[in-house]
Amino acid sequence: MLAAYAESISADDPLSGLVVGERPEPEQRDGWTTVTVKTAGLNHHDVWSLRGVGLPADRLPMILGCDAAGVDTDGNEVIVHAVVPSDGWRGDETLDPKRSLLSELHQGTLAEQVSVPAANLVPKPADLSWEHAACLSTAWLTAYRMLFTNAGLTPGATVLVQGAGGGVATALVQLGAAAGYRMWVTTRDEAKGERAVQIGADRAFASGERLPERVDAVMETVGAATWSHSVNSLNPGGAIVICGATSGDAPAKAELTKIFFKQLRVLGSTMGTRGELERLAKFVAQHGIEPVVDSVMPLADARDGFAKMAGGDVFGKIVFSVS
Repeated sequence: MLAAYAESISADDPLSGLVVGERPEPEQRDGWTTVTVKTAGLNHHDVWSLRGVGLPADRLPMILGCDAAGVDTDGNEVIVHAVVPSDGWRGDETLDPKRSLLSELHQGTLAEQVSVPAANLVPKPADLSWEHAACLSTAWLTAYRMLFTNAGLTPGATVLVQGAGGGVATALVQLGAAAGYRMWVTTRDEAKGERAVQIGADRAFASGERLPERVDAVMETVGAATWSHSVNSLNPGGAIVICGATSGDAPAKAELTKIFFKQLRVLGSTMGTRGELERLAKFVAQHGIEPVVDSVMPLADARDGFAKMAGGDVFGKIVFSVS
């Protein structure tokens, strides 16, 4: 079957290890099922895997990808949940210290077929297109958990999103606006700020710009470069929810005095549960939300999508059509 997979690892030239070619079809195993993939989404996680982050060389070759929507063996239209807990784990799978994502221990979704635990399948709402369904499993699920599980917000709250163009950022804007939050974004790219306003943001600001008023929560994906701005932008008692640190995880100033004096909450957030993915899919369908798709291309052209993401020239999700 056709797949996009990592054949080798390179921290300096990640795309050098990417191959789009034939791989064996999934083998059957107890408790798992095979999904015929219709569409699959690309994430920064896939580029980092090619750099060797979370994917050591002894697991190669590894089919990449966490996001997929397709048809199960019974003909049901489904969305794949990418978090795989360890055998015997009970409860929130994101808290399992031995959890993994598809494409880390188990072959990923950028293929014509993918094998997943049967419990990891979520019904695809009929009103949700294949392209939009492929956006939800990673970036959108991460955004959903940040906003609705961890931030402790109520409608009418003001939320700052650090960054405007990536899959998580656009999902945060669209989900937050639909839930009745006032969404602000920061960006180094004025055009991306304008597009964020078009999809639901109330205002866009330059990175590091002083805000006209403090906010109730900050959604932080950037890390070191924006950390002080995030702390300084919060109301007393506000929350910073962190799902990534693309600019590094060691800010020049930890801002500990401001954090304790203002009684700020700092929360880590990683992916989401299968139940949250199911609720997310229903929420998107019920509210008529159309996840922002940067581009759709056939899986055979996956290298072009990887190059686009590695270059940072993305607004929304890159989706591959598979079958």
